[in-house]
Amino acid sequence: MITTQMLKGVLEGCILQIINEEETYSYEITKKLSQYGLGEVSEGTIYPLMLRLQKNGLVNSVSKASSSGPKRKYFNLTDKGRQELEQFKQNWEDLFTSVNKLMGGIGNE
Repeated sequence: MITTQMLKGVLEGCILQIINEEETYSYEITKKLSQYGLGEVSEGTIYPLMLRLQKNGLVNSVSKASSSGPKRKYFNLTDKGRQELEQFKQNWEDLFTSVNKLMGGIGNE
């Protein structure tokens, strides 16, 4: 089980990757996080994060009609968001390698 505190450190990068794969809305992001094994992340956690990503210029949004209720806000990455995602991936790789070395796992040659 992934603890909430551990997830907080990587949640933004995971969300950027999900949005990078396809334009999507907040509830769909929570479902995909769960499908990838990251647990049940509440919409109450996602919505403020999405607002921050938008405020920081990492994502844009557009409202679109929904077949099952009110309009949905769909998010897509900006160029700045794609750059941030690439930086996250590099940082993650560095962290992953270092922790695995420390724990005696992969990369401990």
